[in-house]
Amino acid sequence: MKRSRSTKYLFPPLVLLALLLTSCAAFLPPMESQPPVISPTTTTGKELRALPPPSDPIVVAVYKFRDQTGQYKPANGGSSFSTAVTQGATSILIQILEESGWFIPIEREGLSNLLNERKIIRSSRAEFLSGQESVDKDAARLPPLLFAGILIEGGIISYETNLITGGVGLKYFGVGGSEEFRLDRLTIYLRAVSSQNGRILKTVHSSKTILSQATNAGLYRFVDYQRLLEAETGFSYNEPPEICLREAMEKAVQSL
Repeated sequence: MKRSRSTKYLFPPLVLLALLLTSCAAFLPPMESQPPVISPTTTTGKELRALPPPSDPIVVAVYKFRDQTGQYKPANGGSSFSTAVTQGATSILIQILEESGWFIPIEREGLSNLLNERKIIRSSRAEFLSGQESVDKDAARLPPLLFAGILIEGGIISYETNLITGGVGLKYFGVGGSEEFRLDRLTIYLRAVSSQNGRILKTVHSSKTILSQATNAGLYRFVDYQRLLEAETGFSYNEPPEICLREAMEKAVQSL
C-alpha cells in the first residue's frame, strides 16, 4: 500500500518527537513538594567527621564570618539587591566546627542577647529570694561564661563569575539541540588566633567551583503545506552556592 505524500513527510518528525518526549520524561517538574531534610550530606563533611577523635576538644569562638566580596547577583533587567553568597556563613561555620568533634564552639555572634538574658535571670532570682529569711547568696549567682582559647576569624574573600563559559549545539533541517555551561568559583580564608596573645596560629584557605549548565533540544519543521510541527524540551542544573560554600568551609576546617 502506497503512503500519501503528507504521511511520508510526517512520519520521521513524529518519531523524533516521540523520542524527545521519552528522553525528557525524567526532567518534568515534580508534581509534589519534597519533604524537609535536616542538613545536606557532603563528601567533605563525611571526611571531616571521619577524622580521629582528639584527646581534648578545643573551645573556640566565632564572632563573625563575613562576606567580604560585596558582590550582588547579576540581573537581566537591572540591579539586584540580593547578594551573590549567603550572609549566614557564621552559622554554617559554627555547625561545621561542632560536627567535626574537634571543637567546642561557644556563642559570640549573639553575645549581647546572651548577656541580657543572664541579667534577667539574675534579677529574677534576686527578686524571688529577697522575701526569704535565709538567703543563700550562691543561689542567685550564675556560673561564669566559658572563654575561648582560640578565635576563628576570616571570611569569604572572593566570588568570581564566568571563569569558564561555553557550549555546543547542532541543528539540521530544523532539528537540533544545544548545551551551555558556566563555571564560577568562591574562595574563603580561615585563621586560628590565640586569645591570650593574639598570635595567628594557622591560616588556611579553600576554593570551590560552582557549576551551572543547561541542555535544550527542539524540533521546528514544516510537515505539510501550512502545517508546522514545533517541539522543544530542556533542563538546567545549578549547584547551590550555599552547599558549595559549606563544602569549602568543611575542607578548610579539616585542613585547620
